[in-house]
Amino acid sequence: MSQHEYRDMLPGHADFKLPKPAAPVKVNGRRPIPEVPQMNGHPEEPAPAETAEARDAVDIWDQRVANGLAFLRRRLAGAYEVDDFGFDPELTDAVFHPLLRLLYHDWFRTEVFGIEHVPADSGGLVVGNHSGTVALDALMLSVAIHDRTPAARHLRLLGADLVFRVPFLSELARKSGATVACNPDAERLMSGGQLVGVFPEGFKGIGKRFADRYKLQRFGRGGFVSAALRTGTPIVPVAIVGAEEIYPVIADVKPLARLLGLPYFPVTPTFPWLGPLGLVPLPSKWLIQFCPPIPTAHLTEHADDPMVVFNLADQVRETIQATLLELLEKRPDPFGI
Repeated sequence: MSQHEYRDMLPGHADFKLPKPAAPVKVNGRRPIPEVPQMNGHPEEPAPAETAEARDAVDIWDQRVANGLAFLRRRLAGAYEVDDFGFDPELTDAVFHPLLRLLYHDWFRTEVFGIEHVPADSGGLVVGNHSGTVALDALMLSVAIHDRTPAARHLRLLGADLVFRVPFLSELARKSGATVACNPDAERLMSGGQLVGVFPEGFKGIGKRFADRYKLQRFGRGGFVSAALRTGTPIVPVAIVGAEEIYPVIADVKPLARLLGLPYFPVTPTFPWLGPLGLVPLPSKWLIQFCPPIPTAHLTEHADDPMVVFNLADQVRETIQATLLELLEKRPDPFGI
């Protein structure tokens, strides 16, 4: 008996078939990688292919890693642009805004109203109330404008001199688009079609006590109005509710503030008693309301008229104060959902 005849007599030999090779599957856009067939399963069925959801998840993370490496390569090579004021839009979109969105969405649960009043592609002056001990309201306003406007516009904030005297803070402020609060810089930005954000209350607003919450302080001499009049850009009042509760100020240690060269030294229910934990803002509910813009193109020749400037500044202040009261009625619980 030959070897072939003996093999044909083995049981099941005539019914035995080799499993079919599995169809090649593309992985992350690379060359197809054939899968090894499973010998312990049904011989007629190929190995299960990777699900579409799993492939999409892998592709998303693969793209994120690639984008991150490309971002680092550009930063190390200096292949990025900044404007004359030091604004770095790529760094702002890739680093600053993603970090701020954690507060904006998850911690403060921010809601925005009236975003249609913000100019879509032209210059404008956004004027808001200031509060909260730390100027988080300016940062949250920047995120709201960038994320809610169709053109993803950047808000160019005007900051106090103190911000630009602190070494590390001044660099961050410049990179994020802020500049010194002076009329020449504001006029130059608005003339170039930029959105400029200003808080006329200044340190009087963010340093006021919790008992005076949502009561606007004096707006100063109305320099922001003169800048808007000279460029003919509209003024958009904005009311922000929620910042007053993040660090409720119960006292101000003025001698210590003078010693440290600060405009105020706040004492809150958590700071300085809890140390670094006292710097964590309380999770208050935020509401941001953009009011209809106030046109100024017809008043450009009155930019140096004190009465026109004062009346327009007072109109902006009254609009913001009335809107704050309306928003407080919408939000009866400061820490509710």
